[in-house]
Amino acid sequence: MSYYIYILKCADATLYTGITTDVARRVKEHNSSEKGAKYTKNRRPVTLVYVEEAEDRSSASKREFAIKKLSREKKMELIDT
Repeated sequence: MSYYIYILKCADATLYTGITTDVARRVKEHNSSEKGAKYTKNRRPVTLVYVEEAEDRSSASKREFAIKKLSREKKMELIDT
C-alpha cells in the first residue's frame, strides 16, 4: 500500500499538510465531509497543491512532520518545484 504526503491550499491561503493512502478521496473529505480535518472545515474550499509518495506509513509520517516544521516560504518553494 502506498502512502502520500499532500499539501492543501485553503480558501484563506493557509497551507495544510497531511498523509493518506488515497489523495482524491482525502481531498474530497476535506472539502465536503465531516471526516475532513478540523483545521480545514472552516477554510473550505481547499485545493491540492502538492503530493509526494512515501514507501510506508512510517516514512510518510516522518516526512509529514518535517514538512510541517518548514516555514511557509520553504513550503511554497517545495510546492513550486
